[in-house]
Amino acid sequence: MSIQKEFVLRYRVDGHVRFQIPARICNVDAAKAITEGISEIDGVYRANFYRSQQKLSIRFNESVCDFKSLARQLFYLLADLEKNGALKPKPISKSALWKEKAKSKLDDLKAARWVKEKFGDAKETAQAAKVITRLGMKKPTAFMKDPEKAIIDFLNDVLVLFLIKLHWNEITQNWLVKPLKYRYEWMALFYMFFLLVRSRKKK
Repeated sequence: MSIQKEFVLRYRVDGHVRFQIPARICNVDAAKAITEGISEIDGVYRANFYRSQQKLSIRFNESVCDFKSLARQLFYLLADLEKNGALKPKPISKSALWKEKAKSKLDDLKAARWVKEKFGDAKETAQAAKVITRLGMKKPTAFMKDPEKAIIDFLNDVLVLFLIKLHWNEITQNWLVKPLKYRYEWMALFYMFFLLVRSRKKK
């Protein structure tokens, strides 16, 4: 059976996929070759290989590389690596074996850290929402004068905060690095802020 058929798609949303991978390629050399190859695919900005969990996580920009294109390039990459023998583990010394075991434990810690980071993100978002709420409550006259506008302004603030938080990694890792390539995304961002400022102007 070819190695590609042993990859099982376990999770898929826009810009993120996760595969269950066969145990026979969960070695240091294969993990390095696969992650390096995936990282070279245009549109991919993160590839994580969890050897101890037999999982491969890929985050990518749908506007640059859609799922079908990613799957096709991943198929060819695995075929080339398998043909060249890059997926087979190389003979290692006892010291290297000890390091590999330590790395495997570190992968488990990274998974726990990922859960902690996600919890922290949710906590930060909730705290930011509380700040926005407090700022809004400092202007009770505006709320009493036009409650509908006050509520809409509050929801707009929450939406902008959420969108920035959602795309923060993409902004810092891709948009800032290649502004011309992501010019349409920048235009959308500036237009969003324009609408936000415009909505706050007194008529």
